[in-house]
Amino acid sequence: MSHQDSHDVVVIGAGASGLAAAAALHAAGRDLVALEARDRIGGRLLSAPTSNPERALDLGATWFWDGEERVRTLTMLSGIATFDQHLAGDSLLQETTGTRRLTGNLMDTPSRRFTAGSQAIATALAATLPTGSLRLDVPVTAIHPNGQGGLDVLTPTATVHAEHVVLAVPPALALERIDFGGALPADLVRLARSTPVWMGAVAKVVAHYPRAFWREEGLAGAVFSRTGPLQEIHDMSGPDGEPAALFGFAHARTVRPGFEQAVTAQLAQLFGPAAATPAVLHVQDWSAERWTAPSTVRHLADHSLFGHRLYQRPALDGRLHWASTETATDHAGHIEGALAAGARAAQSVLAASSSASDVTNNVIA
Repeated sequence: MSHQDSHDVVVIGAGASGLAAAAALHAAGRDLVALEARDRIGGRLLSAPTSNPERALDLGATWFWDGEERVRTLTMLSGIATFDQHLAGDSLLQETTGTRRLTGNLMDTPSRRFTAGSQAIATALAATLPTGSLRLDVPVTAIHPNGQGGLDVLTPTATVHAEHVVLAVPPALALERIDFGGALPADLVRLARSTPVWMGAVAKVVAHYPRAFWREEGLAGAVFSRTGPLQEIHDMSGPDGEPAALFGFAHARTVRPGFEQAVTAQLAQLFGPAAATPAVLHVQDWSAERWTAPSTVRHLADHSLFGHRLYQRPALDGRLHWASTETATDHAGHIEGALAAGARAAQSVLAASSSASDVTNNVIA
């Protein structure tokens, strides 16, 4: 049986952007609920546990860089341990004619990683929210103006009334999964349907080994390949090489029967027989994640649409606010971009609420 409740704000999506928006709105005293379709928080922040409970391997977002102050500040305030990406050693270039060893690491740049995995960012943000404000396994099916100056957010079991909605999922996914009842302007619909999903057409493969044997050969673990299936490979080992791991990206379209065997054969060709038998091989095909990628994800390629001006202003009479890393004007596609987009959406809600309050006070006066 369905039920109905009301909140100042409904945040849709509990990835980095949605949680950042929710945390900021709660800190500002707004009554909110965050709805997440998955049975976990984090979205594209996804970390696989290892035998060491304090260390994990990232199957989604991995790095952050100098100048990404929101991530740096959040890690410091939350006590999230980070470390420098391993850079030392030579890189490899794999071509159809063979593999060449190139002096130095020509792929990786100085960056930092999260010791316990990037999902720790989501955990830290969620910990700031009041009990009961974060609801998992609740997909949103529709958002409609309710004729009373607010929005109705429909789920399979409830209708939630909100003064404002923060839409913290990839725009193309939102347009495919959520019924807006024809209320969105046509130019915004075209934009959202055309905007790529960061990592949405990518498979990320993580090979976990007993030790980082490639470092013993003076290799950085960095590879650029023109043959595949992994097109680029990086060292994903934790601090001091523990846990030891390599990871690579492949086009999602190459994930088919025999993919894992092709990956381990490629790793063995590059790094020797020890690479053929990882202790664990994680394959995270983000195109198969129904709450990340729309059915059109492999055809969306115009990354110039990230941060488009239409995402910077709210829709539906100023009540629907865009927030996902694809909508960020800076660092789009990064964790930093997700945090920035969430913060922008929260500020947009607060500014709209303040303006409405001013109007009400003027009328009363």
